[in-house]
Amino acid sequence: MRGATIEIVSGAPSVAAVKWLADQPGADTAAFDLHTPPSPTSNVSSRTPRQAARSFLTPLAAPLVEPMRLVKDADELALMSQAALAGCKLFEHLLGFIRPGLRELDVAAELEHQARLLGAEGMSFETIVASGQRSALPHGRATAARLPRKGFLTLDFGIILGGYCSDMTRTVHLGKPGAKERAAYEAVLEAQEAGVQAVQAGAVCSDVDEAARSILRKAGLAEAFSHSTGHGVGIEIHESPRIGAGQKTGCRLGW
Repeated sequence: MRGATIEIVSGAPSVAAVKWLADQPGADTAAFDLHTPPSPTSNVSSRTPRQAARSFLTPLAAPLVEPMRLVKDADELALMSQAALAGCKLFEHLLGFIRPGLRELDVAAELEHQARLLGAEGMSFETIVASGQRSALPHGRATAARLPRKGFLTLDFGIILGGYCSDMTRTVHLGKPGAKERAAYEAVLEAQEAGVQAVQAGAVCSDVDEAARSILRKAGLAEAFSHSTGHGVGIEIHESPRIGAGQKTGCRLGW
């Protein structure tokens, strides 16, 4: 890399750091955390020889930043709480907005509009609004389908506030639910509460998952629980730890 030229095409601090390192006498390589986007290599001019860029910017064999992001400090927790509280306000607003005949897209648009009014910098991910039979889909994107007069509606959304993400999933029922629908709802609620109760310092992520999963297993709904119980959030919508079967990461104070 000695003698090669790196042209910076972005003013981002991380890119400026790469430029600074490249200018240091005797600096032949610089390691970067491949698991923390964006990759510095995306900001190196295409006019720089690829072989030279690869020899200078070397990915670390193991992630460095991701493990540190497992534990949030007090300021981070405060920002995450604000983002989550804003999500609660959005849900409360939607309860007065939702009605049969609206398109799923209308609900998503209203939610995202209100999020901006609350100060959101953007959505954490594409808003999920799935009604009727589609409400069983874990990632049902909003469509032009109209909300039924009777049936479930799944809402899964999050906002970015102060650079930190929130993630909220809520299920409502349009019209009066039948015995089967009410039983399924109550089973999921019980599973959620059991999972929350299992979260404490020293607990293992797989144990938290099993606390929730066991409830649905007893209710005969185990096959419908095809995903993990949860995941961490932060400056990205999906962060460690993952709350799922086989996950041995331990819970710590500060999550």
